[in-house]
Amino acid sequence: MTSTKSIDSKIDLNDPEYYFNRELSWLEFNRRVLAEALDKRTPLLERLKFMAIFSSNLDEFFMVRVAALKKQVAAEVSNRSADGRTPNEQLEAIAEVLTPMIKEQHQHFEKVLTKELTKSGIHLLNYVDLNQEQTSYINNYFEDYIFPVLTPLAVDPSHPFPYISNLSLNLAVVLKDPAIDNELFARVKIPNVLPRFIALPEQLRQKQRGKSGVWTGVPMEQIVTHNLEYLFPGMTILESYAFRVTRNADLSVEEDEADDLLLAIEKELQKRRIGGSSVRLEVEASIPPELRSIIIGELALEESDVYDIDGLVGLGDLMSFLSLPLPELKDKPWNAVLPPRLSWLQEQESNGSSEGENFFNVIRHGDILVHHPYHSFSSTVLRFITEAAHDPDVLAIKMTLYRTSGDSPIIKALIAAAENDKQVVALVELKARFDEENNIIWARKLEQSGVHVVYGVTGLKTHTKITLVVRQEKEKIRRYVHIGTGNYNPKTAKIYTDLGLLSCREELGADLTDLFNFLTGYSRQKSYRKLLVAPVSLRDRMVEMIKREAENCRKGKTGRIVAKMNSLVDQQVIQHLYEASQAGVEIDLIIRGICCLRPGLAGISEKIRVISIIGRFLEHSRIFYFNNDGQEEMYIGSADWMTRNLSRRVEAVTPIESREIFSDLQEILGVMLADNRKAWELQSDGTFVQRKPKQDEEANSTHDIFMEMALQSTGFTSN
Repeated sequence: MTSTKSIDSKIDLNDPEYYFNRELSWLEFNRRVLAEALDKRTPLLERLKFMAIFSSNLDEFFMVRVAALKKQVAAEVSNRSADGRTPNEQLEAIAEVLTPMIKEQHQHFEKVLTKELTKSGIHLLNYVDLNQEQTSYINNYFEDYIFPVLTPLAVDPSHPFPYISNLSLNLAVVLKDPAIDNELFARVKIPNVLPRFIALPEQLRQKQRGKSGVWTGVPMEQIVTHNLEYLFPGMTILESYAFRVTRNADLSVEEDEADDLLLAIEKELQKRRIGGSSVRLEVEASIPPELRSIIIGELALEESDVYDIDGLVGLGDLMSFLSLPLPELKDKPWNAVLPPRLSWLQEQESNGSSEGENFFNVIRHGDILVHHPYHSFSSTVLRFITEAAHDPDVLAIKMTLYRTSGDSPIIKALIAAAENDKQVVALVELKARFDEENNIIWARKLEQSGVHVVYGVTGLKTHTKITLVVRQEKEKIRRYVHIGTGNYNPKTAKIYTDLGLLSCREELGADLTDLFNFLTGYSRQKSYRKLLVAPVSLRDRMVEMIKREAENCRKGKTGRIVAKMNSLVDQQVIQHLYEASQAGVEIDLIIRGICCLRPGLAGISEKIRVISIIGRFLEHSRIFYFNNDGQEEMYIGSADWMTRNLSRRVEAVTPIESREIFSDLQEILGVMLADNRKAWELQSDGTFVQRKPKQDEEANSTHDIFMEMALQSTGFTSN
């Protein structure tokens, strides 16, 4: 029987009312981050962490996204976004949404969190509240450590307004020269080479129930403020106000015109250190209008670019409090485990009974799924690369590096492999935003060690996370692969959720060989056996699978899509999802960040549900499930459904062919869809509503459940 369901041809799916604005959707994501800081159920120091993340997220948002919109306005670009806004209208909407959000953040910190910190023995004091002994210590500290670093800069006809560096904390100082009785203006930069919050010694800490508290300290800018006479002797200090400037920090490199991409990016990085045009001013709310106007004018900003702060300027520095030795105020520590088959190998090795077995043998027995941070990155992915570097039977290692840690053991393993006379190829993405400098350092170190370093394909960022190991075995040469959703970074692997597939399937090995040839040579590879590769086949194949679900529904069959990703922005994909919903396909989307699709619209997207999970770990994995009339398909990989991922980046998405792993991924999706503690449901008006357990219902928190499942897989539980 054929279904009568069909798409209403009168509906124009290009209509702006069917799309959320990308920038405003991102602000809603950051609002969910802030909610973790406001949530009393979150451990206290973790609340400070989320306060800091909210602020640092905004820094990057202004440096990149707002800066790009401002450049469009300056260039008189009038193109409208998918939701129908001009660049200028988007900037106005950003300020309108963000102003009350920032006010809420600072009010909560000043009126709630500081009091709760005090109850826990953490006393962040104002300078004026110090007693005599504490003041004496702080002033001596200023003379010994802070004063020698400071450089006061006068502003007058012979001293032009100084350049204010990106994200620096500064004091605008108004003073008077008694000799000529006129007001003067100066700027003092608060040094970032010293801690933002200066701690007092134990004997001078505030008392807590008769004992010294855990920590007592003062913001450095207040210490400088109350010692300005040292910087301006003979002057009368009238007032001072803290302010902070954010500048455009995006790189602009014309690859086609760059003879040496590495040198071109180095030059751009030098410009970034200085900073581009100003895009935001954060300033103490009490600053007088005339002084405020001077700073705004000198920075070439508009009033709408200014954010008045009641309290401390720059709460990103609150992250430092997470180092305090107070485990009861933090999340319970998590020690990652091994997947069962690798756990078995480790047991054999520790018992001395692993003869004939090694890491590669285990992979050869069947595909292995690793799920970080629940599974140890160091004992799985890092071990895979390290063993390959030292295995005498390994002939070659090829891998892509988008972001890695500053003291990367991955880099050390690749260097060791080159020293062991293996063919080693590392594709280092120099354009990984805010990691460019780190990647240049590693690229040079790798080249000096004999590793073949390449920088990818002109015009495309290489975002894919892949490793290929070529091994000589008795009967043949065999290729082993790792295809992941996250970066080869042992540090972020402890706080980002990511998936990886370890396999020695022939077709995957052959596909990665072709993909690396595309990345390093002049290959124009257009087809792959198993992999979906952007920008070659990924978009078309994803669209085909969405359309297939819709067609099945029209034929009276079942249609089902579950997709998990970081962001959904691409308008073409969204339109196909709308059409699938109209055909009757049940669609669940798990999207951490930006979602431009508007769910729950009658006749458009009523079959589409969107949730976002925000918690102790950053959701970063990508999973795509299609029912396919019972012939189910599942994929994992590095790409979101964003135009940049599908059209302007090299990405790799792999099908899952192991039934066991397929079931594991279904369970992962099921747990997330059932979350009633950390999940937020996107409403058709763009707001998010956090789920709550119903009466007599247990709280199902995704990250807690996965940690418990990981422990159970090893025979242990958290109880």
